[in-house]
Amino acid sequence: PVEKYKDDYPPGYSEKHEETLTFREIFLKYVLPNKFLWAIAIANAFAYFVRYGVVNWIPTYLETAKGFSFKESSIAWSLYEYAAIPGTIVCGWLSDRWFKGRRAPMTIAFMALTLVAVVVYWLNLKGPLWIDYASLIAIGFLIYGPIMMIGLHSLDLVPKKAAGTAAGLTGLFGYVFGSAIAGTGVGWIADRWDWNGVFITMIACCVLAIAFVALTLGHRSVSDERQSA
Repeated sequence: PVEKYKDDYPPGYSEKHEETLTFREIFLKYVLPNKFLWAIAIANAFAYFVRYGVVNWIPTYLETAKGFSFKESSIAWSLYEYAAIPGTIVCGWLSDRWFKGRRAPMTIAFMALTLVAVVVYWLNLKGPLWIDYASLIAIGFLIYGPIMMIGLHSLDLVPKKAAGTAAGLTGLFGYVFGSAIAGTGVGWIADRWDWNGVFITMIACCVLAIAFVALTLGHRSVSDERQSA
């Protein structure tokens, strides 16, 4: 175990943490009945919709709605993706530094700021190009942090030996109900309600992601609960 190898044991650690759980125990005891895990899994779907709803449609939106050239829209796409690297690192560092490893508060803060950046991106209809660039940098910087943080959060909600299953559940919701739907859903919404409908949907997804993550604010990690017990 890495705890033994590094001689770094978390609070409440015991040999029981290394016991292998059966398939039945993992699903029926620690995953399926875990309301906090389901809450962040649903939040992950909404966060993924925003992530892919923006990045997959940057060229189409900027070129058709704002008259960007192919080169300009390509630069915008690149800025969005590159901003994700420092954003993810900063989000994790702040979670450890300010909230002592609690994931929900930092996820909520970054999702709230993502909402603001999405609104700026939406309302800059005929404004200068640099505002669109800046808003896409902000969205890229902010949205990847919560997605990473939800994955970490899932590990705090279950015992060590159920961590992979918990992370898999949140990832399943993110890709199946978030990414896949955003791929075609944004186009479907744009055809019927124009781009205004798309941005209203993404704003709603930000709000819903915040709401579902907020349901876990009072939760204590598994190790903390065992320590108090």
